Amino acid sequence: MEYKEIIQSIRKKQYKPVYFLHGEEPYFIDAITAVIENEILDEGMKSFNQVVLYGKEVDAMTVIDNARRYPMMSPIQVVIVKEAQNMSTLAQLQKYIEAPLSSTVLLIAHKHKKIDGRSAFAKSLTKHAVLFESKPLYDNQIPDFIRNWLKEHKMTIANDAMDLMVEYLGTDLGKIINELEKLQLNLKNTEGGQITTEHIEKFIGISREYNVFELQKALGLRQILQANKIVNYFHENPKDAPFVMVIGTLYNYFSKIYQLSFLSNASPNEQTKTLGLRSDWFLKDYTAALRQYPRPKLEQVFALLREFDLKAKGVNADGVEEGELLKELVYKILH
Repeated sequence: MEYKEIIQSIRKKQYKPVYFLHGEEPYFIDAITAVIENEILDEGMKSFNQVVLYGKEVDAMTVIDNARRYPMMSPIQVVIVKEAQNMSTLAQLQKYIEAPLSSTVLLIAHKHKKIDGRSAFAKSLTKHAVLFESKPLYDNQIPDFIRNWLKEHKMTIANDAMDLMVEYLGTDLGKIINELEKLQLNLKNTEGGQITTEHIEKFIGISREYNVFELQKALGLRQILQANKIVNYFHENPKDAPFVMVIGTLYNYFSKIYQLSFLSNASPNEQTKTLGLRSDWFLKDYTAALRQYPRPKLEQVFALLREFDLKAKGVNADGVEEGELLKELVYKILH
């Protein structure tokens, strides 16, 4: 079952005896866990019929003993095992999973990694339980995730504001949700409920003019004055753009330009898909940048990024502060 299907079925009271959640992205696991923990039983029944266990502290027998209890004054009880990845006897739950008690909802939350799909335990889960793998989202999936979350909360976001959020928050869904909730709280009485770059600057603290997204755009178009303005801002506000983060972002940006140099015969749609861009609209910036950076120059840029990445980590840096390193890096890219 998919993430939304699981939540919808729980809210329709269509419970399954065993839910096993695993994978690298903690957000979806936490969200499903929260629904089971907070919405199946009312507060009066939780003290009798809900147990929360932690993998590091329990063994399989303890979980099974709790799961095989019958509920008190309720048709159902809930047993939740959090941090199950720390449970050394996890596979010993297999016999219970193959014959669970119908009056128990057992949730096992196994975060930060997948279980081995080839194991007998995994095959048993596939057959007898709701097995959900929580996968990280790719960069190009984040905008839809944000838009869907905002739609559920009757809000929208401007395209340039979306670019700013995606560029700075990356694919960390926990961080993204935290910032969206902050915006929702501050904009709850705003007519139309649309998030703008002004809101992001005011409530999240990301500058709409001086940010990595604008720096890479200025570099791509060889806008020397604008690039230097942004670099000077970063020099005076180092927390807004840590040097290592800037290097990583620029590496991804120039990597896409380099990829594009091999796609001259592909259609715009194929180019957009290969580069992992959100739409053809974003392709024009990369196409313009490619005219400024032929392949030999791009290879020089990659060498510079590797060199300055090492300097950021203290190799041959001679104590030069990050702001000065960034100035030097940008100068060498542009000249």
